[in-house]
Parts: sequence; C-alpha cells; structure tokens
Amino acid sequence: MTRRQTLVEALRRAGRVLKRRFGHVSYRQKRRADLVTAADLESQKEILAVIRRAFPEDDYRAEEDAVRSTGSPYLWLIDPLDGTTNYAHGYPASCVSIGVLRDGRPVLGGVYDPSRDELFLAEKGRGTTLNGKKIHVSKTRDVSASLLITGFAYDRAERADFYLARFKSFLTLCHDVRRSGSAALDMAWVAAGRADGFWEYGLSPWDVAAGWLLTAEAGGKVTDFAGRPWTDPSRLGVQTLATNGLVHAEMLRILRRTR
Repeated sequence: MTRRQTLVEALRRAGRVLKRRFGHVSYRQKRRADLVTAADLESQKEILAVIRRAFPEDDYRAEEDAVRSTGSPYLWLIDPLDGTTNYAHGYPASCVSIGVLRDGRPVLGGVYDPSRDELFLAEKGRGTTLNGKKIHVSKTRDVSASLLITGFAYDRAERADFYLARFKSFLTLCHDVRRSGSAALDMAWVAAGRADGFWEYGLSPWDVAAGWLLTAEAGGKVTDFAGRPWTDPSRLGVQTLATNGLVHAEMLRILRRTR
C-alpha cells in the first residue's frame, strides 16, 4: 500500500466514525472554546491504526496528544476532527484533515468532509482533486470582487478587538466574509475555488498541513502575513494566508496596514 492509498483509507475510516457519532456525542473543554469529543479520540485511533500498520517507521503528530518523533523523513500531521465545536453542537461543518511532510515539505494532503461526502486530495506535482476530479483555485483578481473566509483563534475573548479590526478591514472591501469554524475545510474550499482567500492567526500544524498542499497544488498560494513561505514545520499555522494567488498581495497589504 502506498502512502497515498494509506492516506485515503485513514480519511475514509475516520470519516465513518464521524458520520456514525454525529449528533450523539458529549464533550469536555480542554480550555475555553476548545472542545474534545469521543469522536475526536475514536477517529484518531482509527487513523493511527492505519498509518502504523502500513508505515510503522513514519513519524506523526496528532491533535489529541499522540506523537511519534524518531527523525523519520516522513511526518504525518493529523487532525481527527477539525471543527470540533461545530460537531459537538450538531452543526454540519467539520472534517478529517491529514497532511504528510517529507523533510519538512508537503507531499500529500487530504481533507474528508463526511457531511457532504467530499474527499479533497493532493499529491506533490499531481494537482488537487475533489472526489477524483481535478479542481483549481478561482480566477478572481481583486479583493473587491472576492468572497473571503476567516476564523478566530482560541484567545479571541482576550484579543477580540485585534481580530475584529482585521475582519472589518476585509468586510468593508470584499463581497463578504464567511466563518465556517474549520480551517481545514476553509483551505480546501479555497483550493476548490469556492472562496478566493482565507486568513487566520494561531492555528496548529495539523490544522493546515493538508490545506497547504491542497491550495498549492490547485494553483494557489500559502504564506505567513509577511508573505514568507512556510519553512519550519513546528510553526505551520501561526499566521495563515491561503489564496488563489491573484489576491494574495492585496490581502497582505490589508493585513499589514490594519491596526
């Protein structure tokens, strides 16, 4: 079994867990506005079982405190349920997200949305697909004609004014701004051309590893808010700007000038 096949199997098996448990889970708080459910844990267990069986030598980091770090060139970054707060409340906007890095660079990425049965998949040099069909970013050239997406970090209660200032800057310029509550889905939708750009602070590597490659292989661009490409795997997601590439420079300018 190849890593691509392993990725798809892991996404599908985790997705079955999320489908079965949807609407029937309780949750606990890890911290304010940061929830975990039994579905997170069962989904992660299924994913790790698939990876360990097929590639026991590979390293991994998963959101729910599962780490293998031996120095392997391959690192799986796993979010077994992105959009847990949505899921815990029965709001159908969540997914499984898995990215694979080789020597710190993305080589595989997949996001599976069980509520829509949508599987986004990317492999380095082979493009991005949605349920097996090639997808591409949008051709929108200006923020004024864009539909954008954002999210707010877990410290949003303490930094509400900071995040809302940026939200207002874009809201007054673009067609509209959405907030799904799942960064992995947001980046997948940029890759599919459903939105033109996405920005967020304070994400974790497992939130964005798959979306990074999905966006890039669909013809888009991912950087931090200084316009720098991601290079340090441990810093993935600290600042995330994912766009169709055409509105990237303009979005950077708006982020930089907002105080």
